[in-house]
Parts: sequence; structure tokens; C-alpha cells
Amino acid sequence: MGPLRTGQAEHVVATGPALGLLELQSIARGVTVADALVKRAAVQLHLNRPVSPGKHLVLCSGEVAEVEEAMQAGRVQAGSSLCDELLLTLVHDEVLAVLRRKVKLPLSEELSLGIVETLSAASTLRGADAACKVAEVRLHELRLCDGLGGKGFAILVGEQDMVEAALATVESVLLPGLLLSVELIARPHPDLLLSL
Repeated sequence: MGPLRTGQAEHVVATGPALGLLELQSIARGVTVADALVKRAAVQLHLNRPVSPGKHLVLCSGEVAEVEEAMQAGRVQAGSSLCDELLLTLVHDEVLAVLRRKVKLPLSEELSLGIVETLSAASTLRGADAACKVAEVRLHELRLCDGLGGKGFAILVGEQDMVEAALATVESVLLPGLLLSVELIARPHPDLLLSL
């Protein structure tokens, strides 16, 4: 389904191994930040667009050193309009898969669900990546700010003990004030699964 909504779901084909995201309070400054990123280093620019509530996301991927250099240039250009950032040097394959996914995968009532709700796109990606690295979970959905008042959320799927471990990790890695909620549904009802 992709992480953003523009009528149809928008997907992102990021390749890694590194992923960088800058989240800005200014749309105009966000466009200049995207330009600074791609001028500084050989990175792929995947997102350069406004999201609600008037923030701007810039997402790039590439080799680790290139993304690190691009992110440094972006931080300098962003100045005080930077509200959150993320650099994943070895992003988990499941994060890349959910970003590029055009349709949701089916859910099973035998598996548990974990829901993570954050106050930024960067914290959503950070939490999802950490969850997938610590436990055998799949990302069913990942949404970054758009249509959510600036919030983000991820839905994790797996065996209950794996989802519990993933949620505990999310709680430990996200900064206070950026994690809004984590929820566990041990055996979801089939009607709920159809609605997701």
C-alpha cells in the first residue's frame, strides 16, 4: 500500500543499504534540503514532498558513506526547520519491502498484531526497523504522516512472543515524546483482519 496517500497509495522503491530521512517544519526549506542532498552525494532521492500537517519529508537511500554525507548537507541546509531525522546504515529488508509494497499481504488470525503509533515519520521508520531486527515479524503496513496529522504508524505481524519482543524494542529505542502508543492484539478477529 505504500507509506503515503495521494488518492492512490504511493510506494517508494528504496534499495539501501542505507536510508536517510529528514523531516522539516517548512515545505519551502524541504525542497532546498532535497536539492542539497543530491548535490552533495550520489544518493537516490525517493521522497521530496509535503505531508500533513504542513511538514516536508525528504527520503534518500544509497551506500552508507554517501547517505551519511548527503544527510550532513541536508542538516546544514535545514537549520532550525529540522524537526526529526533518521539515518539507518543497514536498513532491514522488511522495511524496504513495506515501503515498495503496492498491495497489502493477507493476514492470518493465528498470528498476533502489534501496532506502533508515533509522532513523526522518522520515529516510525526507526521503530519499525528496530522491531524487525530484533524479532521475526513482518510489517503489514507503514504510514508516514500523510493524512494522519503528522503522526506515523506501523502494524507488525508475527507469533505473539515475537510481536511482544518487537514492541518492547520499539519502546526502548524511541525517544520519550515521540512514541505515542504500542498495542498488542494476540488473536485478532477475522472481521478486524479484513478491515486492515
